[in-house]
Amino acid sequence: MKKQPQITEKTRQKFVEVFCELYSQKPIEKISVQEIANKSGYNRSTFYQYFTDIYELLDSVENDLLNDLKKELANKELSMHTVQDTLYCLDKREHLLVLNALLGDYGSTRFLKRLKKEITLDQLELNVPQNHSLTPYLIEFYLTTSLSLFRLWIQRQKDLSSEEFFTLVENLYSRGITPYFKE
Repeated sequence: MKKQPQITEKTRQKFVEVFCELYSQKPIEKISVQEIANKSGYNRSTFYQYFTDIYELLDSVENDLLNDLKKELANKELSMHTVQDTLYCLDKREHLLVLNALLGDYGSTRFLKRLKKEITLDQLELNVPQNHSLTPYLIEFYLTTSLSLFRLWIQRQKDLSSEEFFTLVENLYSRGITPYFKE
């Protein structure tokens, strides 16, 4: 008898949620399939019907998030967008658990690299000189700073509203940090 698709997706999603909760608390090397299965309310053999191992589950989580990001940006029909547009697309309640895991203390630097690749150079609205020796440094500064600030905001449980956060990032780029210092 074939399982109903909504039940199959619900089971898969439960494994993803438990994995993300655990991954936000400890390194992937310390997470076992048995632990994920137990906390999900299923046995190990059910886990293996969905994923070959924990690393495939991690790949699946990353791919799902990046695919959602691509769809969101495509739906906005943005031919050009900034890192802030990308981060704005990630700022959704349904992404919070996954982002806490992937951008948390035990998260993978590989995910950050993959996220940076999704924000392609031709999509950035940066007025940096083309074919100049400084260009890669300027782009890396822009991407890394934006992603690092977003990561901190997620880790701090979004202690600023979305509007406050995105305004802060935009102001830091346009005016620098000096206006925030007391004289």
